[in-house]
Amino acid sequence: MKRSLDTPLRAVVRRQLLRQLLRPVAAFAAAVAIGVAGFVSMGGVGVVDALFWLLDPTSIELHFEAHEGPETLVKAYAVVVLSGLVVAGLWIGETVFSAAFGGQIQTELKHMQIEQAVADLRGHVIICGYGTFGKTIARALKPTDRDVVVIESQDAEFQRALDDDLLAIQGNARREETLRDAGVERAGVVVGAIDDSNANIQIAMNASQIAPSVRLVVRVGDETYEQLARRAGADRVIIPEVASAEQVTSML
Repeated sequence: MKRSLDTPLRAVVRRQLLRQLLRPVAAFAAAVAIGVAGFVSMGGVGVVDALFWLLDPTSIELHFEAHEGPETLVKAYAVVVLSGLVVAGLWIGETVFSAAFGGQIQTELKHMQIEQAVADLRGHVIICGYGTFGKTIARALKPTDRDVVVIESQDAEFQRALDDDLLAIQGNARREETLRDAGVERAGVVVGAIDDSNANIQIAMNASQIAPSVRLVVRVGDETYEQLARRAGADRVIIPEVASAEQVTSML
């Protein structure tokens, strides 16, 4: 499950962390630049010596033992600069700590919980795609206490499935490893619920090859895909518009 679940989320977390680090890192760099410029100007030293003063402030006193200059002013300036560096360093540390313990670790723990929960399932329903059709099926199954695993590639829908308290895997349901991550070998039903007939037919083909006994429900856009879905192994082919019309007709 690691490939399909972790890669997209880790990329998002990394981007968020980088954005959060921009300001504290910029503040730290600015403090270094200001400190070096001040030491060069007031102490009459080179850039390398000024950087060394930032690393070892005691070298300032050693310098003025052999050179004339505003020792007291330079020391006072060093205190201000070093205070700024400490504050900026703490800001960086707090940002990294907050991202790690507030985001990445929670994400890892959530993934581990999902991985373990899926590994324990038998006879569950795998819903590939959490759009309107997939959500409708998941909602209908909820009162039955049937275990459901959602496979969704889009960030928003994946997060919505998690928010709906469902086991969810982020990845491409057409890939065999993603279906295996969802426990297709132990599943009872696989539903191709993506708003793409070709994708759902490919899901059915791969699922039937991995788990020949699993029941396949495939959503297609129109009747021209029905026979193709049947050849791919679909036990039930759903055309939402036709199904809706039949429901309306039965009510009438």
